[in-house]
Parts: sequence; structure tokens; C-alpha cells
Amino acid sequence: MIAKHLVTLELPKILDRLARACSFGASADLARTLHPTADMVEAQRRIAETSEARKALEAIDTLGIGGARDIRDLARRAGRGGMLEPSELLEIGDTLRSARNVQRSLAKHAELYPALFEITSLLNPLVELADDIARTIDDRGEVRDNASPALGRIRSAVRIAHERLMQKLQRMVSGESAQYLQEAIITQRSGRYVIPVKADFKGRIPGVVHDQSSSGMTLFIEPLAVLDLNNEWRGLQMEEEIEIQRILVAISGRVGAERDALVRNVAQLAQFDLALAKAKYGEESHAVAAQLLSGSEKSGAVFAIKQARHPLLPEERVVPIDILLEKGTRILVITGPNTGGKTVAMKTMGLFAAMTQCGLHVPAEQAELPVFSALYADIGDEQSIEQSLSTFSAHITNVVSFLSKVDGQSLVLMDELGSGTDPIEGAALARSILEYLLATGSVCVVATHYAELKSWAALTDGVANANVAFDVKTLRPLYKLTIGLPGRSNAFAIAQRLGMLSEILDAAQGHTAQDQLRSEDMLTRIAQLQRQTEAARDGARRAERAAEKNADHLRHRLKDIDQERRMVLEQARDEALREVESLRNEVRALRNRVTAAGGSSIADVREIEALVATVEDGTRKPADVRLPQENPNRTEPDRAIAPSTGPLPSGQVRPVVMAPQTKRRLQANDSVRVRSMGVEGTIAAVMGGEAEVLIGRLRTMVKLSDLERVRRAEPEPVHENKYERGFREDSPGMELDMRGMMTEEGIARIDDYLDKATRAALPWVRIIHGKGTGALRTAVRKAIKANPNVLTFENGEEGEGGDGVTVVKLRPE
Repeated sequence: MIAKHLVTLELPKILDRLARACSFGASADLARTLHPTADMVEAQRRIAETSEARKALEAIDTLGIGGARDIRDLARRAGRGGMLEPSELLEIGDTLRSARNVQRSLAKHAELYPALFEITSLLNPLVELADDIARTIDDRGEVRDNASPALGRIRSAVRIAHERLMQKLQRMVSGESAQYLQEAIITQRSGRYVIPVKADFKGRIPGVVHDQSSSGMTLFIEPLAVLDLNNEWRGLQMEEEIEIQRILVAISGRVGAERDALVRNVAQLAQFDLALAKAKYGEESHAVAAQLLSGSEKSGAVFAIKQARHPLLPEERVVPIDILLEKGTRILVITGPNTGGKTVAMKTMGLFAAMTQCGLHVPAEQAELPVFSALYADIGDEQSIEQSLSTFSAHITNVVSFLSKVDGQSLVLMDELGSGTDPIEGAALARSILEYLLATGSVCVVATHYAELKSWAALTDGVANANVAFDVKTLRPLYKLTIGLPGRSNAFAIAQRLGMLSEILDAAQGHTAQDQLRSEDMLTRIAQLQRQTEAARDGARRAERAAEKNADHLRHRLKDIDQERRMVLEQARDEALREVESLRNEVRALRNRVTAAGGSSIADVREIEALVATVEDGTRKPADVRLPQENPNRTEPDRAIAPSTGPLPSGQVRPVVMAPQTKRRLQANDSVRVRSMGVEGTIAAVMGGEAEVLIGRLRTMVKLSDLERVRRAEPEPVHENKYERGFREDSPGMELDMRGMMTEEGIARIDDYLDKATRAALPWVRIIHGKGTGALRTAVRKAIKANPNVLTFENGEEGEGGDGVTVVKLRPE
């Protein structure tokens, strides 16, 4: 690929736009130096990488290189023994953290995004170096007090000396000396603390004059009374600077030792960011991945683009075009009026080929392209005054420079071939060049006004005509490319519309060969029929799009209906649970009545037993069931109830009726065994079909069906002070669901929820914010980061909500 021809096709402008989509300088440099590959496998890899990146960005909206910087120069300077400033070390630390985060993120989705994973798997996050930098430099780019024991001691002494100095000066400016001051303030000059003394009272406050005001009315004096304190403070400051320099030299040495690894990390991050930039550019331009076709055989070359839009033209001005070279077609001859879109069509073809072989998606509805080994373009006015070349000479010079290099894998684009000289000779030369290119098997597109080339294209195998449409009534081009028919110059029609005298036009037509005029008239009629056909096809397309829109609407409606169905089922389930609870309460009441019915008849007791069984089966008691009156004399419940106390007939045994018992529900403070985990714990709370179980200091939600009671809860003794028995606040639950909340409302609830969760000794909690646009998630994580109860936080796993959930690890109280 020769750079000159890529410039002609305006590929560098596309790459500049791509560079602007990159996140840091290293990837932007890669974007600007991107070059089309002539290798089919590499081109396919590049396109697949871009497609994969688009899917990844859609699924993981936090995907990116974060705070990574191009630290290669810093690493090389440290490798040569140079000392890095704190802010520069902070950039290195941020870059290493970004490398670690990117690598972790893609490791979780290695099977979904193998190409991106392959790039990030080569990263070396240098965890120890990153941690050392973080322990040494804070987020403001300053060396921490605890960077070394010596620095901690020195800074403590600096603070004490400074405090003593300021106290002494404050007493002076607020005491008797205040009358000699211009203002009761303390300021600095040349790193020394001074006070502003009126020039007339210079002798009243002995000291060293460090400066004076522009008017000379104020002297900035360091009083002798604080001279020693100022000296002590400045001396400690110098010790601090020396210790800081020693620390920076040491950690810069660590950076220098990892120079090569750091440079490689930047290179890999740049490759990863470039893939994301390609994906972003593709999304912004509504582009598609081109399908690559083999063009090794002359009869097998296919170049097909549907609704192609030139990527450098404004969206409101661009008119999509279709370009199709059917099997066996190697040369396309485009004719038609000037400014009709011939050049744009050729540049679109060449630019799409170059973009595809760079791994970029192309702005079209569909694209099928071969991989070209070379792109040659002779487009535009090549006139050179310096070289004394005419337009014709400049064009021919350019064509000669590549003609001998063209082969069956080349794409050749030529505008106004043979123009700028005698039309007869120019047409003959243009035809000979095209015949030569046809023999090479290359794909060639040429724009021309020569009628001879139209006829040659119509009669030659492997060559096709094409035209750009022109509206004679408005004298405006329609920028539509039509394959299969040659175009007309429309010179007579344009001249007539512009007011040319009719006798002149008649004379001109008389000078034109009759065969040519008949051909032009035939072309006009064919073009009219073609426009009618295209209008019908466009109508069919509109109908198809309308049908697709209706289908999308129906799909969304069905989705809404399915959501409504699930909501109704959920409400029905909740109602059923409440119904079951009501039935259970009724069973308990009936049992109490049975227990109290010691003096009832056998029939009454049996009637009650039948009623209990009915309720336990989940049905309501019949309306005509009569309950016996309670025995007011009965005070002690018996498990066995004697149905009658009267004498029995001879030979009969008094039956003993056992009151039916049900299994008591699990409740708070019950000791239970978690079957799936094989461990024991204590129920903290029961919520619906789940229980919050305390296992040591771990709290977790477990389904009731997975629990087995070990022993019942013992009544707790009453305490006057709940803190005397190791009180912990009731758990707020392991989850906070913020979906549907406004951002301000959700943020207001976070601190209260995390505070309660910490006091309840929860080790971790889950905050559900959903994915959406990412605004709520960003605000939530900002609030979490600022909360003192939070130890760490991270995305949820795939099975628990992924990016829609933040798992927060809490500090032990």
C-alpha cells in the first residue's frame, strides 16, 4: 500500500477521527499509523476484534482503560537513573491499576471475548510496584507521612515548630505591637514568616526587613523574637525535602528496574484501547462489519456495497449508494455529468476497502469486499506548476508510476482517464489502458465522459457501465449510482434550461451524428423505465421497513405482556402466601378451641378434628360447622382429650382422641442446620420463603426448604439495657434494591443502609442499581467510596446481576 494513494482516498482523515476516539496518547498514535493489511487472515482478525469490542462495550459499560497514561518516557527516564516526581509516580500507579482492572474484567469474560482477552492476558500489572507507589504517594500526588519512619518524625517536628512560631507571631500582632502594624496579619516573604510594619515605626519592632510595599509605606519585618523559631522551622523543612528526595529516588529506582515491563504494558493497553476506539467509531457511524471474499480468481471477484455512505460527508448531505460488481465483472465505467457523484462513488469504494483492511467497520447496510494487495488512485487535479506538467501530463505520470505494479489483487481507481488532451486520442489511450488492466485481472473503476468508452464497456466481457443520475429540470445531480447503464452528458438539455438560443441548439444537434442522437434518446427512455423500477423498489423497501417496525412494536408489546404476566403471577404468589398464613392462624385458633373443649361430646370433638383437617388441606371451613362452647373451668391444656365423662355401656372402651399437631414454623433465634452447606447457625429473621441465618459472623439468606431445626429458640430473659447482652441492631437485610429510584433518593438511602448494616455486623451487602445508562451506578459507587464503613466494593458476579449490582465489603465494627 503506497501512502500517496491512501492520502488521495482520504484515509488519514478517517484515522484522525479514530484517534480522537482513543483514550490516551499511545493508542491515538497507533490509530494514526494504522495501515491496511493485504493478508486475508489478518484482515479477518482485525474485523472480528472490532466486532467483539462493540459487543463488549454494549455488555460492559464500564469497560475501558480508566486512568492509564502513556508512561513510556517516564519509565525510560527512571531506567536511566532519573528521579520521578510524585505526580509522575502517581501516573505510573494509575496505569498499573488500570492494567490490573482491565485484565480482571476480561478474564471473567474470556470465552465471550477471546480476542480482547488475548490482548489483556499479556499485561503485567506489577502488583507489588503499584502497591508500593500507593503506599508512598497519596491521591493528591504528595508523599505520605508514613512513606518512611524518618519522614513521619520530621513532619511531626515541622508541625510542632510551625505551631510554636505562629503562636508567637499571633501574640505580637494582637498585643501591644499591633499599633505599629499596617494590618494585623501574618504573611510570608522568601519562605520566612513576617509582619507588615508601618515604615514610620521601623525601630519599634526590631527585626530583619525582607521586603517593602510598592509605596514604601509598609515594611515586611521578621521580628528578632521569632528569628530562632523561623530558623528551626525552615531547618526542619529542608530535612523534610531531603528525606522526600531520598524516598523518590528509591521508588524511581524500582520503576526503572521494571522499565521494559511498563513499556510493554502501555503497548498492550494501547492495542486494547484502539480496539475499543474502532468499536466506538463503528457505533457512531452506524457501520457494519464487511464480509471478506476471496478474489484470487478472475471470475470470483465480487465487490458489493448496499446503501454505502461516504464517512467524511455530513450525514444530512450524504446520499447512500449501492455499488455492485457481479461475478466476472472486473472494470466499472462510470459516466454522467460533472458534480454528479462519480468521484464520490469511486472514493467510497477505495475508502471502504482501506478501512476494512484496517479492521474498521464501514457505514453501510451491508458490505462484501475482497482483500486487495494494493490500492491505486488517480483522482483529482494533478496539475503541477513546479514540474511544468499539464493536467494531462500529471495524470499520465501518476498512472505510469503504478501501471506496471498492478496485478489480479489490486484495486485501481481513475478519474477522468485520458482527459486534458485531444478527445479522440484521449479516448483511444484510455481504452488501451483499460484493456491492459482487464488483462491483469485487477478490479478497476474509471470515471469518464468519453462516449467511446461507454460503447466499449457495453460490448466487452468483464466490463460494466454505470451512471450517476441528474435532474434536468432542476439542473441538480441526484448523487445516485446506477449499475448497468451508461450516463448521458445532458449538455443540450442543460444548455436549453439555461436559455441557449433554440437555433444554436438545433444547429448543434445537426452537427451530431444521427446514430449518436438515437442512442442518446434510447438511453433516455431506458433511464426513465429504470427510474420507475427504482421507485417501485423503493416503495417495496419502505413497506418492508414499515413491516419490520410493526414487528418490532409487536415484539416489545409481547415482552411487556410477558412482564405483566410475571408481575400478576408474583402478586398471586404473594396473595397465596398471605392466604396460607391466614389458614395457619385459623388452624392454631381451632387447636386452642379443641384443647379447651375438654367437656365436649365425642361428636363435637370429631367435628372439630374434621374442620382442622379441612383447613390444613388449604380450604375454608364450611359455613355450617358449629364450634362447641369453650369450657370455662378448664385451665390446663391436655394433649389427650376424653370425649365423654359419663358411664359407658358394658363391653365398650372409652376412646381417647389425640388433638392434631402441626410442625411449628421456623422463627427467629431457632438453631438450624443448613443442609446444602452442612453447617449450623441461628436464624436472625424470617422473610417470606427465606431466612437470614447467622453462621459465626457471616450472615446469609437461605431458603426455608434448605433449613432443618436443631433446637427451638429459648425465650430470652428481659434486660433493662439491651446493650448488656451484646446488642446488635436488627439486620437491614443483605440487599438494597434501588431500581426505579431517582438518583438523589437512592443516594440519600445508601449511608443510612450501610450504617445499619455495619452495626448489624453484616460482612457484606449487595446494592442493586441496575445497568441502564450507568448514571445511577456511577453516583452509587461515588457514595460508597466516600462512606467510612466500606472496606472494598466490586461488580457482582454473573449469577448475581453483574454490572447491575455492587457488592460492598464492610469494615468490622
